[in-house]
Amino acid sequence: MLVRSDSADRHLSVVAPSGRTGRPGGEVPRPPARSAPNVWRVLVVENDDEDAESLTRGLQRYGHHVERVGGGIQALGAYGDADLVLLDLELPDLDGLEVCRQIRAEGDTAVIAVTARGTELDRVLGLQAGADDYVVKPYGFQELLARMEAVMRRVRMSAAQSPVIVRGPLCIDTATRQVSLHGRRVDVTRKEFDLLHLLAAQPETVISRKTIMQTVWGDVWSKRTIDTHISSLRGKLGSSDWIRNVRGVGFQLGCA
Repeated sequence: MLVRSDSADRHLSVVAPSGRTGRPGGEVPRPPARSAPNVWRVLVVENDDEDAESLTRGLQRYGHHVERVGGGIQALGAYGDADLVLLDLELPDLDGLEVCRQIRAEGDTAVIAVTARGTELDRVLGLQAGADDYVVKPYGFQELLARMEAVMRRVRMSAAQSPVIVRGPLCIDTATRQVSLHGRRVDVTRKEFDLLHLLAAQPETVISRKTIMQTVWGDVWSKRTIDTHISSLRGKLGSSDWIRNVRGVGFQLGCA
């Protein structure tokens, strides 16, 4: 699960904070001191024992509390105690995308998909399944830490938002993450909620595609990802007028 593969011996290596690499069995460099708010309970879902051990050891050196499981069924039974799930999509019992969907359907636990599946379609499917970010193997350990920080920062910002936004018959409750229209609940996915909330919080502003991607999905860029979620939201809200497409600029909340 970790990082750069040496094609000569096929061993994985961990990128140290200094930029040097070390074998998984070697010494993991001592990290800088971290404040308590940046220490999380991390569930590592990884089938490969060597990869899981390296990742677990690295995260623990940064103060995180880590639990590791090797399959999807175990993951579904353990994620409830985690702040963040690092989810390999190549699992022996369940497809990782299905595991991600089930986690997202049950709540707002942050999920970063970690996989060798690297095509644009793979990324789109992962994000549509509810992943907050998508990391393709091999990758640098420092990059993973940065992505974890970014995902958890967005989670904290979302929780701190004003509890209820009302735009005509449309009501968006941040505390419960529920959407209602004319008093009737509209079932939305986590990313659909985040996207709709972003637009509704700034109704007079046209939000660019880049801003949407950075705010809702981090830096995982895909034009198709936004279009798919916009189309789904319009369908669930019953009208395309709820989300206006300002050609060449971005999107803005409308009114039906």
